[in-house]
Amino acid sequence: MKHWQIDQLPWDRFDPSKVDPELIPAIKAAAVVERNSVDYAQYLNNVFHNDPDFCTAADHWAEEEIQHGDALGRWAMLADPEWDYQAAFQRYRDFYKIPLDVDHSVRGSRTGELIARCMVETGTSSFYSALADTTEEPVLKALCKQIAADEFRHFKLFYDHMHRYLQRENIGLWQRIRIALGRVTETEDDELASAYYTTNVPADQPYDHTRCIAAYMVRAMRNYRPQHLRRVTTMVFKIIGLPPHSWLQTVAFRISEKLFIRRQQRFARIADIS
Repeated sequence: MKHWQIDQLPWDRFDPSKVDPELIPAIKAAAVVERNSVDYAQYLNNVFHNDPDFCTAADHWAEEEIQHGDALGRWAMLADPEWDYQAAFQRYRDFYKIPLDVDHSVRGSRTGELIARCMVETGTSSFYSALADTTEEPVLKALCKQIAADEFRHFKLFYDHMHRYLQRENIGLWQRIRIALGRVTETEDDELASAYYTTNVPADQPYDHTRCIAAYMVRAMRNYRPQHLRRVTTMVFKIIGLPPHSWLQTVAFRISEKLFIRRQQRFARIADIS
């Protein structure tokens, strides 16, 4: 059962004067990525085909993710009345596809797949938490708080199943670290770049992966504060099996903060956004 409904959000409180125009393109891209979770649910059902409990959980997860996309799309159409969410989503579906004809995880194991899913939920929960804390637009703030709460629950869902599979597959620490860090680098792959392109760039303009991913990332990353990055490192430590709230986690946070700033500056230079 969904924990909230789109119509329960305070849509009558939408305030266009408090909309950050630089944020709208990122919200548009996020909307179609969230809505596309139906494909990821199919992929997970294929990978975990003989685990009915997990498949049911994955279907429920996808249902909530689809609602996230629809709610974000509705908000984006309020912020930009000329934008068509459904048309943009169809363009995204036509442009970007994940391989669904599989029967095993691209991560090499089911534990690896669940580690990757935990990393995704770490990223989304931190992103929407950061948006909720920084935006002044009332509807977007309320929406992002709801989505962030869902994403933290989703993290726990995949985390619990990950531990169940760890008992069977015995994935070592270094392999968990490798999978987790590998998923971080995948944030620059075609999924988000394609989402930005199909929701913000006219179809008659060629796809430029480098500029599209930079344009999305710089708009998303500018909302983060140190407390959001600290929570990310804490969650990552839990995923890979290291003790959170330790001196090592503090060191990792300091390093990740510096890397985050450098990455943000690099994207800003590419996108030419201050």
